[in-house]
Amino acid sequence: MVNNGYDRQNGDCGLASGRADLVSFGRLFIANPDLVERLKENAPLNKLMGQETLYSGGAHGYTDYPRSNKAKRDSLDESAPA
Repeated sequence: MVNNGYDRQNGDCGLASGRADLVSFGRLFIANPDLVERLKENAPLNKLMGQETLYSGGAHGYTDYPRSNKAKRDSLDESAPA
């Protein structure tokens, strides 16, 4: 397993080269609560708001990152009456 600063491109390279079997995306998950969907769709990623939001003891930086447009559409579709 590799981690610490990996993005999609260098994570894919690590897997393809055999350097890793697994890639950890810590900060990317904080900044992109829908990271799995963004990676699947090759959607743009949010940038981390700033180091000061990590482990700050508050909600800022953990609950206020925007979701991707596709994730928003999917969420609306799921909440629509049948």
